[in-house]
This record gives sequence, structure tokens and C-alpha cells, in this order.
Amino acid sequence: MIKVGILTCSDKGSRGERPDESGKIIREMVKKMDGEVFFYEVVPDDKEVISKKLKLMADRFKLDLILTTGGTGFSKRDVTPEATKSVIKKDVPGIPEIIRLKGFKNSPRAILSRAVAGIRGNTLIINLPGSPKGVKESLMAILQIIPHGIDIIKGEAKECGS
Repeated sequence: MIKVGILTCSDKGSRGERPDESGKIIREMVKKMDGEVFFYEVVPDDKEVISKKLKLMADRFKLDLILTTGGTGFSKRDVTPEATKSVIKKDVPGIPEIIRLKGFKNSPRAILSRAVAGIRGNTLIINLPGSPKGVKESLMAILQIIPHGIDIIKGEAKECGS
């Protein structure tokens, strides 16, 4: 079982002005990879708040995977990638690259995402778009590789070549 945290980064969502449809989609989709959600929260688009929550989930709760949604665009309040970069120790550029590439096939605007992915301790952190459609498409693109990546991080992968 993969221990998952979901962090929705949205000013409107944190004030209760918008339902978190993207978080719901993530919760359902992680079941397909034997994931169980151990932490879920909606926070404002605030770099310090996001960074603290990422550290909490990785360092204290020792989650295997953190999926963020929202805050990856060009808006002045979009700071999720910066918050993520401030806490990760290793970059994993291939994940957001494939998400943008696959997303581009459905919407050219997907390449405007500034999402990042990386590792903190034994936790893989991946930024996803804020829209429900973007979240679903992004997870579909990477869902099958996440368990293997987590096994590598934990030192449990038997064979990396396939």
C-alpha cells in the first residue's frame, strides 16, 4: 500500500468558495495503484503554508507520495512549484515533462504549467494542475510508474530495467 497525501492549493477553495473537485479525483485515482489517503487538506496559495504542509507530510507522517493540485500557473498567487522546490532534495524532471507532453495533446495550454516533481527523504512529491480535467489526464499519464518510483526511493525495487 502506498501512503498518500493530497494538498489542494487554492485561495477560493481554502475559503470554502469553491468545492475541491480535483482533490476528489486524486483520491479516487490513487486507489488504482493501491494508494490510501492518509492526509488531505485545502490550503491557500501561500508559499510558506504549502512548504510547511509538504514538510509535515514527508517528515512527520512519512508519506510515500504527496500529490498537490493547483497553483502551478502564471498567476501571481501561483506558488506551488516554488514551495515544492524549497523542500525537495532531488528533482524528478521526467514526471512533469511527460505530464505536459501528454496534456499538450489535449490542450496546447498544458505547456504553460510550471509544475515540478521531486523527492524529500523517502517521499515523492508531484505537482498536478488545478483543474479536474488536468488532474485526471496528468494522473493517467503517470499512474503506472509511481509505484515503481516509490519502490526505488524506499530501496525495495528489485529490477529497474524492463
